[in-house]
Amino acid sequence: MGYDIETKCIHLEENDHPEERFGAISFPIYQTATFAHKGVGQSTGYDYTRLQNPTREHLEKVVASLEQGIDAIAFSSGMAAIGAVMELFSPGDHLIMERDLYGGSTRLFSHISKKNGISITSIDCSRENVADYITDRTKAVYIETPTNPMMNVTDIAALSKITKEKGLLLIVDNTFLSPYLQNPLVLGADIVVHSGTKYLGGHNDTISGFIVTNREDISEKLRFIFKTTGAGLAPFDSWLILRGIQTLALRMEKSQENAALLADWLLKQKRVTRVIYPGLSSHPGHEIMKKQSRGFGAMLTFDVDNEAFALSLLKNVRLIRFAESLGGTETLLTYPLTQTHADVPKEELAKCGITEHTLRLSLGIENGQDLVKELERVFELGEKEVYG
Repeated sequence: MGYDIETKCIHLEENDHPEERFGAISFPIYQTATFAHKGVGQSTGYDYTRLQNPTREHLEKVVASLEQGIDAIAFSSGMAAIGAVMELFSPGDHLIMERDLYGGSTRLFSHISKKNGISITSIDCSRENVADYITDRTKAVYIETPTNPMMNVTDIAALSKITKEKGLLLIVDNTFLSPYLQNPLVLGADIVVHSGTKYLGGHNDTISGFIVTNREDISEKLRFIFKTTGAGLAPFDSWLILRGIQTLALRMEKSQENAALLADWLLKQKRVTRVIYPGLSSHPGHEIMKKQSRGFGAMLTFDVDNEAFALSLLKNVRLIRFAESLGGTETLLTYPLTQTHADVPKEELAKCGITEHTLRLSLGIENGQDLVKELERVFELGEKEVYG
């Protein structure tokens, strides 16, 4: 009988032979670039850290276990991971992308992938029929669910039926929920990507990315790309992510609890015109999330009634930090227009519903009532500054 996911965050189900590392409970950091051999053809199993390193390998096994994949590959950033996935495709190939994606992903697809001869069709995969956009050159569908920052929810299992019927890859960015709350491979995806910087690391202290798959053929191709392009995660950073994952279950539960509390509070504020959180029964993706996930996550987006009020909130937060990123122990308030989506054309932002009034909250693990008091304070200040 396999371990539950809380235990998998701390222990590999396979024996990782602690006696070989002198019984050390914390997995060692193998801070080396290269490995010595006893003779020709007599490898220790490791040659050069760009190819593999014991610390990174242990982390990859943990992440593969959490996502129920056969292989996970650890990269130096989430964007490095996504960039490696795009190396699976060739000039002339066509991909269907979710329109509402992290701005860095959109930038990669719109510039680097386009320059490399890959054509992209961006649609709302949560509402539009993906099958209508498939051509004889289409090779994959790429989604986030929930999306960043508008929290659109796509039915992964339903979409996977379409992609499998058409022989396409289904790639899912699972950063917002983490493997603790959602496992896209189990639902029919072929590849899962993560910004490990976020919930997996969980402490805003290092950058990493992951690709996970449950297909041997894809694993083989990605491992070749990985060793060739050289964007592997360093040993010390691998150890930091390993340490972060040990508290993933606890952090996700607490931050999700805070997200539900703040969503309810925001709904009652007269200056808030929209609250987007899948945990609300009014969210169009609420029932899908109940079916395919084990929770609703700790990200929420809201609109206030004008730009000046939004800027006032950003200026006056103290306990909550005005910063990019998400998934750490600290609660962060982000302004997508100038931060996460600064390079996305305004017409594309408008299609997604991102305006100068839009704010994104990543809930941390602070006391929920302290976060409420913080928002009460900054909303009161904003009322005075903007409305007199």
